[in-house]
Amino acid sequence: MQTNHLIHLRDATPDDLALLRHWDAQPHTVASDPDNDWNWATELHHNPSWREQLIAELDGRPIGFIQLIDPALEETHYWGDVPLHLRAIDIWIGEADDLGKGYGTVMMQLALERCFAPADVTAVIIDPLVSNVRAQRFYQRLGFKFVENRMFDEDHCAVYQLSRSDWENGKC
Repeated sequence: MQTNHLIHLRDATPDDLALLRHWDAQPHTVASDPDNDWNWATELHHNPSWREQLIAELDGRPIGFIQLIDPALEETHYWGDVPLHLRAIDIWIGEADDLGKGYGTVMMQLALERCFAPADVTAVIIDPLVSNVRAQRFYQRLGFKFVENRMFDEDHCAVYQLSRSDWENGKC
């Protein structure tokens, strides 16, 4: 679905704390990330070189969150031993009323442009829950390919990857 609205990304700041906590409590976001505490009060003040935390805005109204990381440099080593030159994305729409309107696709396209801006980035990885079939279909439509099912802490996830060549060849 196309939209005539302007979506842009801005840095998340400590001023977004209440909004992010609110979005974290929404049933559709809890279902996609049930065990994760993002520790917003601390993390919004922590800006490492390997991470971007972004708010997506639609005509100036916050609608979603995106986190881009370099998984090889990320300090908790969530992704384990991964090669250099990857990026990983976490993305969600904040309010259920904004789902299914094409906003996530635009957000993901903007995120991928940022991920692939450095010439050395070879691929982007994501890890939706195995139970989140809707998210998996979304990523597949964007050209992501299934890599493996994998446990991350207590979460059973499906790992997907989008290569630079697939992205450049318009499969996204």
